[in-house]
Amino acid sequence: MTSLTIRQIKQQIQQLMSTESAREWPSFWLTDWLLHVIDKPNLFLITDEDYKLTESEQQQFEAGVIKMQEGTPLAYLTGQQAFWSLNFMVNKHTLIPRPDTEILIEQVLDWINAQPTQAQSKYLLDLGTGSGCIAISLAHELKKENWQVVAVDLSSEALDVAQHNATLNSVDNIEFIQSSWYDKLSIHDQPLFDVIVSNPPYIDEADEHLAQLKAEPISALSAPNHGLGDIEQIVQQATNHLCKNGLLAIEHGYDQGASVRQLFLDHGFESVVTVQDYGGNDRVTLGQSQ
Repeated sequence: MTSLTIRQIKQQIQQLMSTESAREWPSFWLTDWLLHVIDKPNLFLITDEDYKLTESEQQQFEAGVIKMQEGTPLAYLTGQQAFWSLNFMVNKHTLIPRPDTEILIEQVLDWINAQPTQAQSKYLLDLGTGSGCIAISLAHELKKENWQVVAVDLSSEALDVAQHNATLNSVDNIEFIQSSWYDKLSIHDQPLFDVIVSNPPYIDEADEHLAQLKAEPISALSAPNHGLGDIEQIVQQATNHLCKNGLLAIEHGYDQGASVRQLFLDHGFESVVTVQDYGGNDRVTLGQSQ
């Protein structure tokens, strides 16, 4: 195998990105994969174009490109994804954290910061935690403010990843429970929660876009009733687990804002609002219990 320089690899990347198979990839995937393989910072691709990849580096790079062409996202190749201010391990058992989910973090923190300061412990519940990115990011931000976080997921494999991520990010004000939504919470004698958050499955089971997400766990993506089945279950039972004037915040699909707001109103929530993501799409709905 002839060793290629970074300059030659960059030329190959330009050619590859013009092909049909690569047009749906984010433009940074190939360069970020190259940086991961050679374990160098971004600037290296500019300052050291004559660097020759070793045989093993070139084999790893090319194998990764083939996997991308087969539908594997970059984060599953590197095994990690940045989210909020932290870094998270991800694998086939968890969804890859998306930037739009940071809207949920922002809204919850803004609501918490607007509440009167109290000395006693506060409790936050994350339903369907997956990699733990939401629960751990919030626990990390609220650690000094006497907040305790409970993170729930049905998948034991996902919980293993989430627990690893909590350790990785030095977050210890968090408990993980294997449960289908609220089902197992009562046996832990949990107090009522001040905040409940969730990024549940919300894609319609018949949505053609699911085919483009085949590498990620389908159970964490799609839901019945046009994608509203799990959201409806979460909203219906939320008031049984929320304190008076507690916050429920749910991420949902771009076309579900009106339906989710109506679910909140139908189940007695007040101050119901939907917040848009960075692309201007409805993304997070919030409401307070009575």
